[in-house]
Amino acid sequence: MHWARFALALSSFLGLASCTSAQREPEADVTLVLASYSAPRDAFDRGVLPAFQAHYEARTGKRIRVRTSYLASGAQSRAVASGFPADVVVLALAPDVTRLEKEKLITHDWRKRGRRGSFTTSIVALAVRPGNPKGITGFSDLARPGLDVLMPNPKTSGGAMWNVSALWASALRGHAGVAANDETAAQGYLHRVLKNVAIADKGARESLITFEKGVGDVAVTYESEVFAGRAAGRTYDMVIPTSTMVVEVMAAVVDVNAQKHARLPEAEAFVDYLSSNEAQHILATYGFRSDDPEVRAAHAAAFPELEDPVRIDSLGGWNEVVPKLFGKDGVFPRTWETVYAAP
Repeated sequence: MHWARFALALSSFLGLASCTSAQREPEADVTLVLASYSAPRDAFDRGVLPAFQAHYEARTGKRIRVRTSYLASGAQSRAVASGFPADVVVLALAPDVTRLEKEKLITHDWRKRGRRGSFTTSIVALAVRPGNPKGITGFSDLARPGLDVLMPNPKTSGGAMWNVSALWASALRGHAGVAANDETAAQGYLHRVLKNVAIADKGARESLITFEKGVGDVAVTYESEVFAGRAAGRTYDMVIPTSTMVVEVMAAVVDVNAQKHARLPEAEAFVDYLSSNEAQHILATYGFRSDDPEVRAAHAAAFPELEDPVRIDSLGGWNEVVPKLFGKDGVFPRTWETVYAAP
C-alpha cells in the first residue's frame, strides 16, 4: 500500500512535469519539488507559485521552477514517507507533518515558522444548492432524516478530520441541536449525521467535485473550496455555521530530502515566502483566511466574521483529538461501525 501511494504521487508529479515540459518553459537554475494536499491547488498554481518565482528571481537573479504533486493530505504524507522526493510539504494536518518527523525526513523544528507551522487558514463550511432549497442553517441540520450529505473520508482526508472535529466541537458547544458538554449526546448527533452521508470521497476536492456533479443536498467542505468552485463558474451557495472550526494549513521543509537534492535554501525560501504579506494577499483572493491583521482588513468584505470560531486547541490539540476521535477505538470508527451495522 505504501508503494501504491508513492506511485500515485509520482504519476501526478510526472504528469505535470511532462505537461510543463511540452510548454517549453525557460530553463530553470533550480527545481523545487512541492507535495501538497489538494485544496490549495488553484491558489498555488495560478497565484502563489508564479509570484514566488518572480520574487525569488528578483532577489537572487536565479530562475526557479516548482514541480507540484497534489493528493489528499494523508495520502500525500504517506507518499512522502514512502519515498516521494518532496523538498517541501503543504498539508492539511499537523499529524501528517509529524509522520515525516517520525520517519526522520524532517529533523528541524518546523513549528517555529508561521503560527506553529501554519501559514494560512480556512474554516469548515457547508456548500448547498442555489437558493438553499433544503433550508440548511448550520451543523444541526446535517442530522435531519432524509438529507444527503457529502463528506470526505477521514481515513484518507485531512479535511474530513477537520470536518468531524468541527461537528464534534459544535455539538459540545451546544450548536448542533444537542445539549452542550454531553459527549453521549454528541456521539448520537454524529451517528445521525453519518447515517446521512451519501458518499465519502478520498479528499476534500474530490468530495466537492462530486457535489458539483449534482450528487447530494449539502457538502461539508472548506470555505476556500467554495471560493475555488465559484471562481470556476460553479453555482452553489455557502452556509457558515454559528460555531465552526478554523482549519490550519501546515507547511514544512522536508530538510533531509532538500539537503540531499541540494535545494535546502530554496525550500526554506519558499516556506518563508508563504507567510509573507504578498503571499497572504494572494491566498486571500483564493478564499484562504490570514492571521495578518492588515491582510484581514483588506479582504474583510469577502470573509464574514465568525460568531464562535473554534481552534483545535480547544479540544486538546491533535495529540488528544486523533486518539479520541479517530483512533482504533475512537468516536468516529465506533460510530461509523454502528451506522453500517444497522439493519
